[in-house]
Amino acid sequence: MNLARWVNDDPAAVEENWRRWRASYPGLTPACLQQVHGNAVRTVDGTHDGTRHAADGMVTAAPGVALCIFSADCVPILLADAERGVVGALHAGWRGTLANIAAAGVRSMVALGARPTMIDAALGPAIGVCCFEVDAELADRFAVALPASRRRTRPGSPGKAHLDLRPIIHDQLATAGLDPVRIATVGPCTKCASDRYFSRRAAGGATSGLQMSFIGMKP
Repeated sequence: MNLARWVNDDPAAVEENWRRWRASYPGLTPACLQQVHGNAVRTVDGTHDGTRHAADGMVTAAPGVALCIFSADCVPILLADAERGVVGALHAGWRGTLANIAAAGVRSMVALGARPTMIDAALGPAIGVCCFEVDAELADRFAVALPASRRRTRPGSPGKAHLDLRPIIHDQLATAGLDPVRIATVGPCTKCASDRYFSRRAAGGATSGLQMSFIGMKP
């Protein structure tokens, strides 16, 4: 069910997957990004023309738009203030997490009328602490920029450490004003469950398909 057209998949297979998606979600227009591992968040309106702008987050108050995030180990973050009719979708790898795209997404939703305490968040399938081993220098950068990340870090092999991205992002969302009980973590480690999910690490860094996580309001 790869829906990314830019990963050298069979174009006919990708188009068939999109046909199935559109049949399941009639009336929704997908909005996709050229994800660049930063913390830029774009506001999308009902006139979205299909351009893949360079950013790693989107927010909208327009019904009929599906905000789509692609990942294969990075953390997809879906956000909604259902009462105010504002939704957001964010892509957070380690760079985006270090740049606190979570807080940037919340701020962009608030600019559209959302209230942080009424936002529900879901952190989708992503690489877990079990498999996300990084250089100790990177873990140190997290500790300096995000002191709370120290309790989300485990020792690894010599010169390495294991980062737990989803709990770090959970903490960032709570700091941005979300009620912690409204933040859900959904799905397993993508590398451990690479029989069901795309995982770049499981593929040894090779190009793979991508999960698409999305959120929108029916027209």
